[in-house]
Amino acid sequence: MTTAAQRREPKARPRATYQDVLDAPPHRVAEVVDGVLYTNPRPAAPHALAASALEIDLGAAFQFGRGGPGGWWIIVEPELHFGDDILVPDLAGWRRDRMPRYPETAYFTLAPYWVCEILSPSTRKLDLEAKRPVYAREGVRHLWLVDPAGRTLEAFELTAGEWSTIATVADDAAVQIPPFEAASFSLADLWP
Repeated sequence: MTTAAQRREPKARPRATYQDVLDAPPHRVAEVVDGVLYTNPRPAAPHALAASALEIDLGAAFQFGRGGPGGWWIIVEPELHFGDDILVPDLAGWRRDRMPRYPETAYFTLAPYWVCEILSPSTRKLDLEAKRPVYAREGVRHLWLVDPAGRTLEAFELTAGEWSTIATVADDAAVQIPPFEAASFSLADLWP
């Protein structure tokens, strides 16, 4: 005979694994944070435009050295494996002095120096509440949050394990924010 308390307790779900990510539908972005599988649709058009434009602006100057110093790998939607957590930021960057050889694996285990999340209605809570603490725990030094609906970019730096806001820009402002202060681009590039 079961008690009322036993009937009310939900069964514990098994922790999600990399196999759950591999088994996710191909049209979904799958991530595992704190043992929970999250699947989200591919980005909507404003999100995709912001990510593409940012990759072009930063990639030219910081990956290829066109109008900037070079010395980076700037990657769109890399799969990051941090222990049991599997995250897919919209963009991430590694300094080449820290990752001189580009890996041939399906995912990265070395934490990037910089991560950018493009906020969307379907991923905002995951990006802000679940993924930010993982990035801090793993020692990602810089986090940018781009909001296409609000036409803003908010930049953070990791200081003593906590995120500190270092800049907030909007609309068509010039962007010259760490860790990419060596070159400038217009935030207007990210909006239609």
